[in-house]
Amino acid sequence: MLRYTVRRLLQLLGVVLVLSMLLFGWLRLLPGGPVSALLGERATEESRRQLTAQLGLDQPIFVQYGKFLGRALSGDFGSSTGVQPGDAALEVFLQRFPATLELSFFAIVLAVLFGIPLGYLAARRRGTWLDNLGVVGSLVGVAVPVFFLAFLLKYVFAVELGWLPASGRQTGGIDATRVTGFFVLDGLLTREWDAAWDALQHLVLPAMALATIPFAVVFRITRAAVLDVLDEDYVRTAESKGLTTPVIRRRHVLRNAMLPVVTTIGLQTGALLAGAVLTEKVFAFPGLGEALAIGFERRDYPVLQLLIIVAAMVYVLVNLVVDLSYAVIDPRVRVR
Repeated sequence: MLRYTVRRLLQLLGVVLVLSMLLFGWLRLLPGGPVSALLGERATEESRRQLTAQLGLDQPIFVQYGKFLGRALSGDFGSSTGVQPGDAALEVFLQRFPATLELSFFAIVLAVLFGIPLGYLAARRRGTWLDNLGVVGSLVGVAVPVFFLAFLLKYVFAVELGWLPASGRQTGGIDATRVTGFFVLDGLLTREWDAAWDALQHLVLPAMALATIPFAVVFRITRAAVLDVLDEDYVRTAESKGLTTPVIRRRHVLRNAMLPVVTTIGLQTGALLAGAVLTEKVFAFPGLGEALAIGFERRDYPVLQLLIIVAAMVYVLVNLVVDLSYAVIDPRVRVR
């Protein structure tokens, strides 16, 4: 297990290195650039040359990448030119990371809390109206674009009904104490219940929008996995021996159906940043997704490079955790 873990971590470093090279070159092939974003289209050629030299963009791309890599190893990823001009890219990341992590946590919790039980229930009621409703609902959940659902939720529950906030992380008039950067947790730790409740209300709509696709996928995989297990001989044998339904469910069905479900949860967790880009943009939620969207609009190379590399690292690490968890869920699995 230890050798496998070390080998996967080394693979992670290789993936991140290759990705950083490809990303570095790809960003510079995109039309426009930070110079155009900062100076505008009417800037003089002289001012463009000066800013290009100041940003180091006049050097060969291999030289630029070498300098970037050298600075990155010491924790310097450059300064933002578009998202928060003048601030270090790492500072932009650290400021916005808690918002996206908090939103992603609530989204994946919603997906798991509803996806697994409903998927199991649909499998147990195979062929009934409940099963058919769940299958159709999961297909709709996968098919509906995240940004459309986000706009729909915002319009219905925030604009028309006024039940929930339309944007941001917290109401402007609330003076809350910051401890961790996770607004709900901060409110609970400092016993500022109004601040915690307000932050939770701001999370509801974006978390629902972001959780839709993970929920639909978890539901479908859970249903399929449980159906496969229910058809196994050992489940029929357990039923014929008179074991109670809760015992069969716990010992045989759920335990053996969890491997593909855990894999799916891991993959969906790693992919949440892609959905967060659109969700945070719609709800003006100041997280990494919004920073990524603004970064692309304004060609903020330092911020884009850092955020995409971090997203790749998170994705690979989540998959590593999923692989290592197999042995815990199913003792028959032996990772070598």
